[in-house]
Amino acid sequence: MAKPKKPRLGKWTRRGLITAGVVTGGALVVGIAIRPGHRAPKLRDVVADPDEALLNLWVKIGPDNRITAIVPHAEMGQGVHTALAQMLADELDADWDLVDVQEAPAHEEYANHNLAKGFLFGDAEIPRALVGTVDGVVLKLTQAMDLQITGGSLSVRATGLHGMRVAGAAARGMLAKAAAAAWKVPKRELVLRNSHILHESSGRRATYAEFAAAAAEIAPSSKPKLKDPKAFSLIGTSAKRQDVPAKVDGSAAFGIDAQLPDLKIATVRSCPVFGGRVAAVDDTAALKLPGVERVVNLGDALAVVADGYWHAKRGLAALAIEWSTNGREGVDQAGVFAQFEGVLAQADIDDAGDVEVDRGDCEAALAAASRRLEAEYRVPYLAHAAMEPMNCTAWLHDGVCEIWTGTQNPLGARAAAAEAIGFEPDDVIVHNAYLGGAFGRRSVHDYVVQAVRVAKAANAPTKLIWSREEDIAQDRYRPAITSRFRGGLDDKGHPIVWTNLYVDKHEPAQAPRIPYAIDNQRIASMPSPTHVPFGVWRAVDHSQHAFFTESFIDELAVLANADPYRFRRDLLARQPRHRKVLDAAAETAGWGGELGPGRGRGIALHESFGSIVAEVVDARVDAGDVRVERVVCAIDAGYAVNPDGLRAQMESGIVYGLTAALYGEISLERGHVKQSNFHDYPMLRIDEMPEVETVIIDSGGPLGGAGEPGTPPVAPAVANAIHDAIGVRIRELPISKHDLNV
Repeated sequence: MAKPKKPRLGKWTRRGLITAGVVTGGALVVGIAIRPGHRAPKLRDVVADPDEALLNLWVKIGPDNRITAIVPHAEMGQGVHTALAQMLADELDADWDLVDVQEAPAHEEYANHNLAKGFLFGDAEIPRALVGTVDGVVLKLTQAMDLQITGGSLSVRATGLHGMRVAGAAARGMLAKAAAAAWKVPKRELVLRNSHILHESSGRRATYAEFAAAAAEIAPSSKPKLKDPKAFSLIGTSAKRQDVPAKVDGSAAFGIDAQLPDLKIATVRSCPVFGGRVAAVDDTAALKLPGVERVVNLGDALAVVADGYWHAKRGLAALAIEWSTNGREGVDQAGVFAQFEGVLAQADIDDAGDVEVDRGDCEAALAAASRRLEAEYRVPYLAHAAMEPMNCTAWLHDGVCEIWTGTQNPLGARAAAAEAIGFEPDDVIVHNAYLGGAFGRRSVHDYVVQAVRVAKAANAPTKLIWSREEDIAQDRYRPAITSRFRGGLDDKGHPIVWTNLYVDKHEPAQAPRIPYAIDNQRIASMPSPTHVPFGVWRAVDHSQHAFFTESFIDELAVLANADPYRFRRDLLARQPRHRKVLDAAAETAGWGGELGPGRGRGIALHESFGSIVAEVVDARVDAGDVRVERVVCAIDAGYAVNPDGLRAQMESGIVYGLTAALYGEISLERGHVKQSNFHDYPMLRIDEMPEVETVIIDSGGPLGGAGEPGTPPVAPAVANAIHDAIGVRIRELPISKHDLNV
């Protein structure tokens, strides 16, 4: 069925990129052009209808004057389609009511080079003469990596800043140039506003559509002039969301909604012990069940193909399976934490570890401290538990493979599918849909690989759906971590030393670092791998380390007999942005006010993904039960592109982090995950939802992220509120495992 492999002359390998070092004469300009030549005409048939003008890779205009922003990121509820379209439309001076959004296809020309550029260069000013070369190199890099990722809270601060704004400004210039040429007037005399071009002295007026075709023939500027923020008309406003109407009326299509003629349904069970394989299987009973058509052995998993999900699920239950577990069936959660303890103990003896921060003389400072504190914290493995379970529909036909799914990286899904079935990536077509939750889980394509392999074996279009039990048992998990601290105060109660040693470092490196002015610091990690598969989870390492650091700073405040808010504030004298965020949260929450018996107030501050967030939690502890009643969140993300969207993301991050803090725990038993569904891996329910108030601070600093920074501070803020309420210090999550009857 697969086409024979052929050389891919235009595809750079990773080795080729490293060896060549630069792209001679090649240039990508905001996803618009690569020297020599104009890239948009090559992709016209891929993303545009015959009557639409494709001005550049990110902008097309129809005959009805509707503008479509082509966005290279997945929409998974975070509002990125709206925010990025706003940034493009503002620079284009477009009428928002005439703006549509289209997700970019899984095509290498839509690799996220702007995301990589933002990650690599940040806000650094690149000289005009070097823009082409830099963009060309980064494009080749992202193409070699099959990178079309949505994650890391980078969409707005990287693609938006370096891609969509520049693309909109370039397209605006192209339209103005085309109109000036047609009307034979100086370009400077034209006014572009609300998707129209005006020449006020002659009274001429035209829609963008009237000049779109001519503009598409013009080479775009490599570095167009961007608006001064004072001139923004859409950026900074709560423009209506592009994705909400379809989600409200039910017309929105998610991956699991895919339908094809003669579609088969499959479900799957992988070896419950990670890394295990199928040793033997008896499928006799399963194949006798009504609706069951075949059993596919994937090596590490078994799939049942049927004419419906219920039939496939029954068939899977009827299989008699023997697994080869490679001796890992003896691993349990207590053993994992014992392993961590041993590694940390050895590090304490040897003074070992991967040192990230080493400032001052920590041992001398500890010896001189008037009061000292040691504490150990730990967090469990966590699953993503997206509401839409993993699913993918695949159809191999006519030498191509089409897949319908929701993925955070369509190019990565394309590459993984092609590799799994021996196709060329160009012969795999990805139809990406809305994602019913992801949080990092859909950046891994195990479910896509399974789907294409099962569809190939079934020789029919096949939709693979994971059960919730499979989703919980076969996730890519946020790692369990143990983290040890030592701290000391001088005779005035001022912290003079901070040491932190933890296991299982991932990324980003700055996650365990603190903003507080403590002269002597040592932060280090030790490797302690387990067989549990790692996955990026909302806010990645920030979600663990904020709990550790903001709990320990709170404990130091208690040791100093100091107010936890003012203790932090005094240590932020050289961090004005952090202090302003902390103040905003505390003042809005009414810090210092009386709460009554059994109630407490906790605060936490953490910077992640370029945004600074402080959260204050009001909690009530009654008969051992914890009820979070209110959360005040203050955020400085530099500038709020869509304030309503930013508030929604803070609320979302708080709910996600609150669920993890109160209930989240994946534990191992006999080598496999003990939990199976929402009865033993519970989510926060609607009747438990606290009041959330978000304060936005537009500091004018570099753009920060929104999707993830709201999550890290909530767990320590809750734990600190519990201590304020009843004097019990939570050093291990989830909170629900502790007896709080005091």
